[in-house]
Amino acid sequence: MARSRTVFSASLVAVIALIALVVGVVGGRATGSASASSGGGAGGAAGGKKVDVIIKASDSSFWQVMLAGAKQAGGDFGINVSTFGPTSETNIDEQVQLVENSISRGVQGIVLAPNSSSALNSAIARARQAGIKVITVDTRVTTPSEGFIGTDNVKAGSQAGSRMCDLLKAQNKTSGAVLVESSVAGIQSLVDRDKGFRQGLAAGCPQVNASLQRFNNNDIGTAASQVNDALTANSNLLGVFADNNTSGVGAARAIKDNNAVGRIPVVAFDSDPQENAALGAGTINALVVQNPYFFGYQGVLAAGMATVGRIPPREIDPGAVVADKSNMNQAEVKSLLEPPTQKAGK
Repeated sequence: MARSRTVFSASLVAVIALIALVVGVVGGRATGSASASSGGGAGGAAGGKKVDVIIKASDSSFWQVMLAGAKQAGGDFGINVSTFGPTSETNIDEQVQLVENSISRGVQGIVLAPNSSSALNSAIARARQAGIKVITVDTRVTTPSEGFIGTDNVKAGSQAGSRMCDLLKAQNKTSGAVLVESSVAGIQSLVDRDKGFRQGLAAGCPQVNASLQRFNNNDIGTAASQVNDALTANSNLLGVFADNNTSGVGAARAIKDNNAVGRIPVVAFDSDPQENAALGAGTINALVVQNPYFFGYQGVLAAGMATVGRIPPREIDPGAVVADKSNMNQAEVKSLLEPPTQKAGK
């Protein structure tokens, strides 16, 4: 199946170069190391600006990768980056409070991966009324912000659906059901992934039904139980699509427990050590891998750009790559599967 051959497109490289230019940073200072402390560079016009980065959940390595990118950008460009996150993606009230805390501290910018498309709207509006520049990441909100950075989840979901179809065709299975194992209902990024998955699956496998769906409230044990129940109750179940890393780990556990490796393909989103291990073991057949490191790095750059009166790009999509056993050790894919991480508040 065709996949992107580069993590950064030429247009994204141009965007990064432009941002570096307008904030007055001396070229050649960016590195691939994640060890630089935030605010360590001399910077330019944005040097010394305070930017808070608020992720969806501190218990997820996916978001810890985003924090690593944010910290690196802070070190590279002299921006003072502080990082925060609620314990779980279901803790929306806690995330709202974190935004309120940032407003109280008087930061100049916030990079926010919102846990809801609407529940953060009032807090975001208050931040912007206070003159704080807000860049949203991963999940779109229905209130204005200075910019958005995230994967086109419909397109990436379609990649997952197309890969599932290929896996089913390889088993000569073209009629039956696929379970959509989802994390949380109503999250727009997940809604888009599920929509794209069904579109990609239907394009090549129109007789496969993907209407069966379960929500696990971002809990691995619940996801495993739901996939186990689906395997038991549906004799015509052909495969499982897991739309985030928690769902993927749970699905892989159920596949292993039911001795269904090689029989029930699993296509999942994102990556973490457990998902990567499942990919190597065959309990997950393919991972649609995003670039959360880029979310954090580019988010801080865009926020810094906005704090000095420049206009950051309205939208940036770094794209997604489909990883499987055949390519997971290739350098460009491995760098996405095994990126640096950083815990909130560190």
